[in-house]
Amino acid sequence: MLTGTTAPEEGPRRTTAAAATAAALDGTAHEPPSWSGQFASSPRGAQLARRLAVRRMEEWGQPPESDASCAVALVVGELAANAVRHGRTPGRDFRLRLALDTASDLVRVEVTDAASEKRLPPAPPTSCPEGESGRGLLLVDALSLRWGSTPRRPVGKTVWAEVPVGAT
Repeated sequence: MLTGTTAPEEGPRRTTAAAATAAALDGTAHEPPSWSGQFASSPRGAQLARRLAVRRMEEWGQPPESDASCAVALVVGELAANAVRHGRTPGRDFRLRLALDTASDLVRVEVTDAASEKRLPPAPPTSCPEGESGRGLLLVDALSLRWGSTPRRPVGKTVWAEVPVGAT
């Protein structure tokens, strides 16, 4: 089971659940639980990112049918789809990172792509009800407490959202 994070310059860091629990019990684990993965910049990559986000939420105590897991899945799905559709750079993947903040009952969703030139609007765009697109950021805005984007150096951007995941 992949429970660590993978940076582009290193291979997968694999730890067992028992090792992670032992680290938490002996005081060596100080960072909030997090997970990240790199995905092909394709519709299939976006679908896989969403599925793995639901699996991670389940490991963090939120069943797939819970409101919290569904909200995170929708936010991941929208941000990953936007990264594929609007932030795709040939030959470059996108990265998904989830971080659980148990003190604030939030999951921070971060999707990083390689496209620097396309910036997010400061507010979700208004959408025509009959339109076929344009509702993704409206969903992200409705399901998260805060969202935005930050530039990534040397290229790219990270779009993030903080989703409340209180008790189910």
